[in-house]
Amino acid sequence: MMKKISIPTSKTSLVLFLCQIISALDVPLDLSQPPTITQQSPKDYIVDPRENIVIQCEAKGKPPPSFSWTRNGTHFDIDKDAQVTMKPNSGTLVINIMNGGKAEAYEGVYQCTARNERGAAVSNNIVIRPSRSPLWTKEKLEPNHVREGDSLVLHCRPPVGLPPPIIFWMDNAFQRLPQSERVSQGLNGDLYFSNVQPEDTREDYICYARFNHTQTIQQKQPISVKVFSTKPVTERQPVLLTPTGSTSTKVELRGNVLLLECIAAGLPTPVIRWIKEGGELPANRTFFENFKKTLKIIDVSEADSGNYKCIARNTLGSVHHVISVTVKAAPYWITAPRNLVLSPGEDGTLICRANGNPKPRISWLANGVPIAIAPEDPSRKVDGDTIIFSHVQERSSAVYQCNASNEYGYLLANAFVNVLAEPPRILTPANKLYQVIADSPALLDCAYFGSPKPEIEWFKGVKGSILRGNEYVFHDNGTLEIPVAQKSSAGTYTCVARNELGKIQNEVQLEIKDPTMIIKQPEYKVIQRYGQASFECIIKHDSTLLPTVTWLKDNDELPDDERFLVGKDNLTIMNVTDKDDGTYTCIVNTTLDSVSASAVLTVVARPNPPFDLELTGQLERSIELSWIPGDENNSPITNFVIEYEDALHEPGVWHYQTEVPGTQTTVQLKLSPYVNYSFRVIAVNKIGRSQPSEPSEQYLTKSASPDENPANVQGIGSEPDNLVITWEPLKGFQSNGPGLQYKVSWRQKDVDDEWTSVIVANVSKYIVSGTPTFVPYEIKVQALNDLGYAPEPSEVIGHSGEDLPMVAPGNVQVHVINSTLAKVHWDPVPLKSIRGHLQGYKVYYWKVQSLSRRSRRHVEKKILTFRGNKTFGMLPGLEPYSSYKLNVRVVNGKGEGPASPDKVFNTPEGVPSSPSFLKITNPTLDSLTLEWGSPTHPNGVLTSYTLKFQPINNTHELGPLVEIRIPANESSLILKNLNYSTRYKFYFNAQTSVGSGNQITEEAVTIMDEGKMAMASRQVDIATQGWFIGLMCAVALLILILLIVCFIRRNKGGKYPVKEKEDAHADPEIQPMKEDDGTFGEYSDAEDHKPLKKGSRTPSDRTVKKEDSDDSLVDYGEGVNGQFNEDGSFIGQYSGKKEKEPAEGNESSEAPSPVNAMNSFV
Repeated sequence: MMKKISIPTSKTSLVLFLCQIISALDVPLDLSQPPTITQQSPKDYIVDPRENIVIQCEAKGKPPPSFSWTRNGTHFDIDKDAQVTMKPNSGTLVINIMNGGKAEAYEGVYQCTARNERGAAVSNNIVIRPSRSPLWTKEKLEPNHVREGDSLVLHCRPPVGLPPPIIFWMDNAFQRLPQSERVSQGLNGDLYFSNVQPEDTREDYICYARFNHTQTIQQKQPISVKVFSTKPVTERQPVLLTPTGSTSTKVELRGNVLLLECIAAGLPTPVIRWIKEGGELPANRTFFENFKKTLKIIDVSEADSGNYKCIARNTLGSVHHVISVTVKAAPYWITAPRNLVLSPGEDGTLICRANGNPKPRISWLANGVPIAIAPEDPSRKVDGDTIIFSHVQERSSAVYQCNASNEYGYLLANAFVNVLAEPPRILTPANKLYQVIADSPALLDCAYFGSPKPEIEWFKGVKGSILRGNEYVFHDNGTLEIPVAQKSSAGTYTCVARNELGKIQNEVQLEIKDPTMIIKQPEYKVIQRYGQASFECIIKHDSTLLPTVTWLKDNDELPDDERFLVGKDNLTIMNVTDKDDGTYTCIVNTTLDSVSASAVLTVVARPNPPFDLELTGQLERSIELSWIPGDENNSPITNFVIEYEDALHEPGVWHYQTEVPGTQTTVQLKLSPYVNYSFRVIAVNKIGRSQPSEPSEQYLTKSASPDENPANVQGIGSEPDNLVITWEPLKGFQSNGPGLQYKVSWRQKDVDDEWTSVIVANVSKYIVSGTPTFVPYEIKVQALNDLGYAPEPSEVIGHSGEDLPMVAPGNVQVHVINSTLAKVHWDPVPLKSIRGHLQGYKVYYWKVQSLSRRSRRHVEKKILTFRGNKTFGMLPGLEPYSSYKLNVRVVNGKGEGPASPDKVFNTPEGVPSSPSFLKITNPTLDSLTLEWGSPTHPNGVLTSYTLKFQPINNTHELGPLVEIRIPANESSLILKNLNYSTRYKFYFNAQTSVGSGNQITEEAVTIMDEGKMAMASRQVDIATQGWFIGLMCAVALLILILLIVCFIRRNKGGKYPVKEKEDAHADPEIQPMKEDDGTFGEYSDAEDHKPLKKGSRTPSDRTVKKEDSDDSLVDYGEGVNGQFNEDGSFIGQYSGKKEKEPAEGNESSEAPSPVNAMNSFV
């Protein structure tokens, strides 16, 4: 049956695997061989006195060995001691302590001997000592009275135990006493205070000794420390508490841990630094402990000998101590003797080489007896650390012991010489299966034995040739190594072992597997606290291997937390916290290989608030604030914001003071007088702002006179005979002291008057009565308090109250530009008559009547406002052929002045609107009757109507156009001589002397000839035919699509062919305004105060087009809500009031104006 073995791919695992193969080359247990010690107790064996003592000694050999013991150098007869037994088939001793025996009675040095007919092997000398944990000796401890700042040493002096105890200091509540650079425990267990502080006063300094071997803890009597204060506390330069003097020596053994200690007293607390004179501290083996008071070097060697200097330093000075270190060495092996298997007549050597400091002495024993007194063997010769064997025989078999010793210890090794004559054996199982990852080394085992030592050869395949070449490595233990195994390396390999006594072979199988790979590795993540983190780990592996995926955090198992969700190829961490910060590793293992990938998770959050705020350098107008930053939570602090609270004027309200970069922890702050300051600091990083720190202590600044005066001083009258002086009062911290008041001063400008002043408090305005109407005043407001006045304030100009203007504008003139636009001029009103700040002029205008119809109507007044000192303006949106009146008024801050005399002007004729309706009735075979209504807005005297019509055939093509002129007094017409059963399209409009108005269209059909109808009735009714119905459906769908397209184009402003013809008849009088034609004001409608909406439709005239009036308000600005500047752009605002006056005639009072008509166009 084939046995399977998986060869690891890593270099370390490969070396271990090879070493296991080498060590396995042992003499098979079915062959005769001397004893070999396989297990023994340690040389220094400390036992628990409460438990049985077990001294191990195990050995193998053929025949099986027997065991004996010595105690303290003499034979130990276990049969005579009822408490001692030896385990069956073993040399292990069991000393029964739990049934009455005493461990102390069995202290001593024990040695085991394992013996058979081919030799004797011996164990190390095993020193048995029971552990001890004695009690503390009782002592009376006096309280320690220490002056603040002095040094103090509390001695522990634990009892001597075996092994030595572990020392620690605690209080009565079993809480460890805190240690620091100032207070720490020395290597000897004493507690050292570099300087004592008042908080060190306590009565429960307790030293504990823990004896691990017996799991017991001993307690010293509590020590009392009382610190008394003296002012001032005297600072002291450093003094060493341990070690004493300037130099000392230290001896340490090679391979041990070197511990050097320096503890110093001083105030301020000294800082310790270590150097090695003439060299560097060894990298990677040097560590600092106990707040750098202890220097630790692990695995020391002779090279670490030298002088080590510790330096203790504070602000007052320094002190140093030099420790001379010497590294000695107990014996250690260079070459330990190895078992030697020889065939009769062969030669061989045993080598025993060791080193140490001092140099160890080498001695040999044979079967446990010094070789000098051992039985003679002519085949051996001792040469110092080597025994040479020549032409050995079977009687030369024996066990030899090599002992290397110096004053610091000894080494003892057993090595046998076994003389055998054996044909080759292959110890590796037959048909063993090896599985290896591609491109990794393959090690094929061929463990063998034979005497003489067999030669090993390897073959590949059943009839393969012997393997040679650089692609193979042949090890002495028979192993074949393929350094880089490829897919082609798979197959059967044969190992052949031969010596002079015979030959044997064995086959093994090699399989090559695809490597395991992580094709998508976890990536670095920066996640905000309480967010979600996800790491991917997608793998590819050999289909015959079963991978297992394991996730680690910081090279340890994932926390047992339900927030960690491990999926098939990912790890998700829900609601991440700060403790989730770390390195996450995905490890994929198969039986042959292992791969891993890691990624770091950084959890970021807003910084923790700063703490330990301290105020220093207090001055009248400045102070220094310092603080300690809180944890930045993995996102660097970018800046600190400093806020202050004024407990005197605004308690509980925090104000922004300043901010500094995140690298700065102190700031000089400017202060105002008479403020009780508290400060707090807020840290800011990319994630956000921290919580505010705890407030600093309060600091009250001294009072002073005000530094500044009120801002925003104004003087504006509320009545014609007063002046209201207002200002922005100073805030509390701006007062600089108690008794804040304001000195208000005023005098009339350009008049030789003295200042009038008044002092007020707790107000922000003052009213001066009895002033002339609208005259300028010089004003100033000055702050003062109980300590004096602020600097002289600057003066501002204000005015007393306004009154309504007294005079109307004169010389009002109107120039009519076209039928919808006029320009008005007026003379400005003298400034003295305005009696206030000139706001502008308002033009009121209204239509009196239409000149084409002498009808009475409601007056609809409109208002245009012209800002500033304007003397002209444009009046847009007039109706053609109408009579208008207007007047002009000046406006100040108080209101409007009197109106100028009404000015009458008329607008010229324009083109009419479309006829109000067009109806076509009474169709016959060759005639149609047309009826129409006159235009709603004739805009002049109608001169005639124009009728155009043309036929439309079955394909919707238009025929020839016929035009007829109709007198203006007609309202109907019968068209004759038309074609029967024909559709006609009619275009109808009205004319004035100016031109044609918009047309209205209709369609109508003459009736069908009856004779032909009868003929048609005898024909097949195609309307019932299926093909006709389908055709009609298709036509209907096409028409629907065309209607949709036309509707879209119409909304976008597109024009039909008929519309293009209509455009040709536009009003020739309407032309765009030039930039210098005038200025448009703010437009108001006194009708209903509602702005005209662009796109609204006029129900009385569906067909009115945009071309009706190019002078409409819409064409001059943004709808009617704009204003017109002097260049003709509209800046007005449409608003106003409605005044109803009687008018002649029966004209409708709501007749739409051209402006309304223009707005109805879409």
